[in-house]
Amino acid sequence: MSQTPGIEAAAGRSEPVRRALEMARKAHAGQVRNGSGGMPYVEHPIAVAELLASRGFAAEVLAAALLHDVVEDSAISVEQVRDSFDEPVASLVEALTDDETIEPYERRKDEHRRRVAAAGPDALAIYAADKLSNVHTLRGAYASQGEAVGEEFKVTLDVKVAVWEADLKMLRDALPDLPFLDDLEAELAGLREERISAVPAPPSS
Repeated sequence: MSQTPGIEAAAGRSEPVRRALEMARKAHAGQVRNGSGGMPYVEHPIAVAELLASRGFAAEVLAAALLHDVVEDSAISVEQVRDSFDEPVASLVEALTDDETIEPYERRKDEHRRRVAAAGPDALAIYAADKLSNVHTLRGAYASQGEAVGEEFKVTLDVKVAVWEADLKMLRDALPDLPFLDDLEAELAGLREERISAVPAPPSS
């Protein structure tokens, strides 16, 4: 049985969703998701879109979710997305794309949070689903790799987790009734507990 029935059904009903799925598969072909234990990259945007499909979000939101990393992590530009899809999809993808010219990493993420919050409920929903998928995937990889999984990121695992916690706070402040927030909080709590339990106990005197 398919693990993504919602997005497959949406792709069957909606031409933009079908084309977005095709574009995502081509853009991320051969890529592996960091912190995933070797997962093909495209499984991440599909999982994000599936979360949103399960909550009944509109086709343009599902299309943007499928494409939310293509500008950041492939050769596709916002202008190419805009040429291929309508303005709402392109605007969501643009809002969900990090500005990698901003350093350091924490300041880049602060700027991105502000931009997503200003972009409105649909951008916030995709952002929340993205973070939930990221933390859930990392927990799976952490179970087999432990702290070594952090070596796949450009920043330390401590920084990564702190950023996700700040993301959750922004999302709760911006739209408290947004889907996925309780699940995201639970995943972060689980990750914190797993990291604490992995620290060796000090030797007894």
